[in-house]
Amino acid sequence: MQLIHAELHWSHVRSLLQLEADAIARTAQQLDPEAVDHAVNLLLTCHGKVVLSGVGKSGIVAQKIAATLNSIGTIAVFLHPCDALHGDLGIVNSADVGLILSNSGETDELIQMMPHLKHRNVPTIAILGNLNSTLAQQATVTLDASVDREACPLNLAPTTSTTVALAIGDALAMSLMQLKQITPEEFAFNHPAGRLGKRLTITVKDLLHPASPTLAPNASWLEVLGAISQGGLGAVTIVNDQGYLLGLITDGDLRRCIQKLDLAELATLAAAQVMTPNPILITAEALAYDALKLMEERSSQISVLPVVDDEQRCLGLIRLHDIVRSGL
Repeated sequence: MQLIHAELHWSHVRSLLQLEADAIARTAQQLDPEAVDHAVNLLLTCHGKVVLSGVGKSGIVAQKIAATLNSIGTIAVFLHPCDALHGDLGIVNSADVGLILSNSGETDELIQMMPHLKHRNVPTIAILGNLNSTLAQQATVTLDASVDREACPLNLAPTTSTTVALAIGDALAMSLMQLKQITPEEFAFNHPAGRLGKRLTITVKDLLHPASPTLAPNASWLEVLGAISQGGLGAVTIVNDQGYLLGLITDGDLRRCIQKLDLAELATLAAAQVMTPNPILITAEALAYDALKLMEERSSQISVLPVVDDEQRCLGLIRLHDIVRSGL
């Protein structure tokens, strides 16, 4: 019986998701191209901020769109119409653009606010479910967000309508992002704490160990062993007199080499015989995420990379452990 119920639940959820997906697809076809172009141009030429407003669920959607715009470098604020009518209109000026959300287009608080936006010469974009509404008549440009029905079984709770309104807002924001040619670096500048931001901002230089041990190629295996133990990084770089990288020795390299030799051969074993010449390396200016991929996307993973400057001088080591610990 539980399996039957589960099947019914899954079928119902799937049908509701399909209902909302179909509504978005229908919106893509019913939007007026000239209205969309007008709306995007208003946002693109905005010299101030985008002021979003809505009541109830539409207000929540407006707040999300504002957050998306801010994340791509377009300054946006949410202004509740009730607060606007009691003093908060002071944040609005003629350099701004209004973005109003309402399913009915007859929300009293928004209707009361609109003349004051017009008085301040603020053009308004309205995302509405009713193109014959009062707000549609007052807005500079109106985008059709009408839906046939809500996903709610009573056809009452804002569900499909809010999904469509959000999709339109996201589409406007992403169009704006493309037109402004926002780069990954610019996007990451506004997302420094998230994983995405870290991947696009943290460099190898930020995580390398500049005091990592280095040895000359004629150093004995005992000196290599001591340097690895003292450095605590599991590896040592081999450099020439000018500091140019010649090779890398990990603790695993040293153990495997020693196991193959007899005591007589150990007496003369030097770093040059143990090291991996021309090892995989990375520059200090590279992204730490690129170093992570370099170490992991291999048939046999490596846990440490030598870091060099543009002239191949050794600057230190970066460990897989430190990159993972940074949150990448």
